[in-house]
Amino acid sequence: MVNGPDVVRPARGTRPANRRELIVAAASELFYRKGYANVGMGEVAEAVAIGPSALYRHFRGKQGLLATVVSGALQTIDDALAASDPEPAEVASTLATSVLAHRGVGVLWRRESRHLVDDERAAFRAQARRIGGRMGEFIGRARPELSAAQCDVLAWSALSVTNSVSFHSLSLPEPEFSGLLAELVERVLATALPELGARRAPAAHEPLAARSRREAILIEATKLFAQQGFTGVSVEDIGAGVGIAGPSVYNHFAGKADILAAAIFRGDEWLRMDMHRALARAADPRDALARILDSYVAVVFENPYLMQTLVSETQHLPEAAQVRARAAQRAYIAEWVHLLGKVHPEWEPVAARIRVQAVQGMINDTALTAHLRALPEIDAVCAAIGAQVLGI
Repeated sequence: MVNGPDVVRPARGTRPANRRELIVAAASELFYRKGYANVGMGEVAEAVAIGPSALYRHFRGKQGLLATVVSGALQTIDDALAASDPEPAEVASTLATSVLAHRGVGVLWRRESRHLVDDERAAFRAQARRIGGRMGEFIGRARPELSAAQCDVLAWSALSVTNSVSFHSLSLPEPEFSGLLAELVERVLATALPELGARRAPAAHEPLAARSRREAILIEATKLFAQQGFTGVSVEDIGAGVGIAGPSVYNHFAGKADILAAAIFRGDEWLRMDMHRALARAADPRDALARILDSYVAVVFENPYLMQTLVSETQHLPEAAQVRARAAQRAYIAEWVHLLGKVHPEWEPVAARIRVQAVQGMINDTALTAHLRALPEIDAVCAAIGAQVLGI
């Protein structure tokens, strides 16, 4: 299960005292594994051996159930940190253990909470800020030389590194897995950072729009997919975003899935082209990995919505396109893991891949977090944290 220990499915017709808890646990697992849009209330009811009418006695609808799931996932992390010893090693261990016990928290917060109404999302952002603030306080006590902004960056980076395990199924035996994750958090917390000045004001001018209608549609759709999820966006929404009627979109794309495929394959190609450019210029594996890390940071910060779409929306592609996209993503990560193995031959491949995906997840999250993205030189800061986690 993604939200606590495995819950035994009760026999149909029984009335267990913890039925609400069982419902939340089952919904957490289903939303995490299949995505909110692909789960019906009947499926949740079946998972706990009750009828749909009994389920509605506990929750008025699926959205209310999702809100409970997301709130509970965030609360488990907050509670664990609140009870933690403030020493960095203890904080790292607590965070690693808690996230692995509730592995779906990253997906539930980052991906599925997009389906909630604005007021609910605002409440959960406040809940997440409380968690980030708690981490920042721990870091400030351990490293009093750091500014509040530096502590904030390290706090959110540590949370992103741990929550990266939500987005893959890699695993290690315990206590190796929690030990590795705790080590990655400690590496983040120990990173030397430059001074961070005042946050940048928004640009005073509007960026130039693409003249090509097809390009404008692709850019707008990618942004909407990242913000609202593929299933939450209609062709009419995309058309409205570029100032045309929804049906006019079909003059450029056969359907919404074709737009998604174009976005995802574009992201894959950009990453691979930049990777090959970095490899061609590298002096050795360590230099190559550092260059690829820099190129990844550049692509993500220039195209944060594209990267979010690539990470979270691939499951909505038609089967053949999905297989192709996932193969491309695995091949890209494998290049990082291969180079990391050359630099650190003592690291096993699975552990190396967990490190790589932790770094990529941290960069993706930072680029999409407005108050962090506004910091000067935040791209260089992300590269420094990534290099620390990768040991380069």
